[in-house]
Amino acid sequence: MNVVQISFFNDPAGRLPEELLVAWPSLVDVADAACQAGARVAVVQACAHSQHLERRDVRYYFMPFGHSSPASARNGALGELLRALAPDVCHVHGLGFHQDVLALAAMLPRIPIVLQDHANRPPRLWRRALWRRGLSVASGITFCSLEQARPFVDAGLIDSRTELYAIPESTCRFLPGDQAEARRATDLRGDPAVLWVGHLDVNKDPLTVLGGISEAARVLPGLQMYCCFGVAPLLREVQARIAQDPLLRERVHLLGRVPHERVQHLMRAADLFVLGSHREGSGFSLIEALACGLPPVVTDIPSFRSLTGAGAVGALWPCGDPRALCAALLSVAAHVGPAGRATVRTHFEHELSFDALGLKLAAMYQDMVARKGSTVLAATRAKYDPGPRTS
Repeated sequence: MNVVQISFFNDPAGRLPEELLVAWPSLVDVADAACQAGARVAVVQACAHSQHLERRDVRYYFMPFGHSSPASARNGALGELLRALAPDVCHVHGLGFHQDVLALAAMLPRIPIVLQDHANRPPRLWRRALWRRGLSVASGITFCSLEQARPFVDAGLIDSRTELYAIPESTCRFLPGDQAEARRATDLRGDPAVLWVGHLDVNKDPLTVLGGISEAARVLPGLQMYCCFGVAPLLREVQARIAQDPLLRERVHLLGRVPHERVQHLMRAADLFVLGSHREGSGFSLIEALACGLPPVVTDIPSFRSLTGAGAVGALWPCGDPRALCAALLSVAAHVGPAGRATVRTHFEHELSFDALGLKLAAMYQDMVARKGSTVLAATRAKYDPGPRTS
């Protein structure tokens, strides 16, 4: 099966194709997973620079199209490439590129299109007509959790004939490792050592997490927390909260931005992973933690429920509730150790690994082709059926 994965998103920084393959690992990982499952995969990525690359049997085509290019040039060059690639399925990243998706459907009218949610939200009322038209040409839409489709369905944006799929947004190449060795390499301490990897913003809710950590420290005096973050609009509030609480002052360590490869070592060294997100399209750092076998203590939101098997590994707690977080931390901390980490890694391999993601993608592609074929056949029969004969 020929699959073309398309991203209409243009990098605002205008980076080179080789840089984008490093900066956007999910672009590579989703393609590799589908390829590993037997699909022949080409990735077509909007980019300020034109280049054709091949990595691990996946072909990458970087070229100017999408919102940064004039419509005529965008449609002409992209259409020519797509017709040459002859896809059986087009897999589009993101739900918000309506004009581009409509143009894509016009270029390849018989090819099923699947759209993949990347933390999209239903638009305001005045934009919903355009969204409805764009989403209507999709044969299928995939979310990390089917619960995430509900706002779009309730807003009347998704047609009842559009098939919905629950598939993780990506996977991860991280591996478990020796915890003692990782602690020596990272200088992580703590009993337990709790790791946060995420922005310090309102959605991630670090202040609630600090409240839960403070309460848990009354019962777990050896607790230490380490925070990796990039964007940090709440940094001053977080620093103030730590400074005013003696239970946090010597326990919370703000590491800031760290190289991606170091995150793997930190996850191997830690005992627990914590996040306070109110909303996530998926949860890349959670997927990384699961890949390392690190037990998660994360909020009870649709994507996290899906990624953890409804709390089958680690624990879930209600958003904004520090006392519930404390209880969840104490519960999971009582069972940290090699057996628990092995259980988490086994869950990752069954549900989120390259093999697991690839099988889910392949099944979706095959289902879409079969459904599209049935629809075309039914339409053809309806067009040429002379109807009941009369004597």
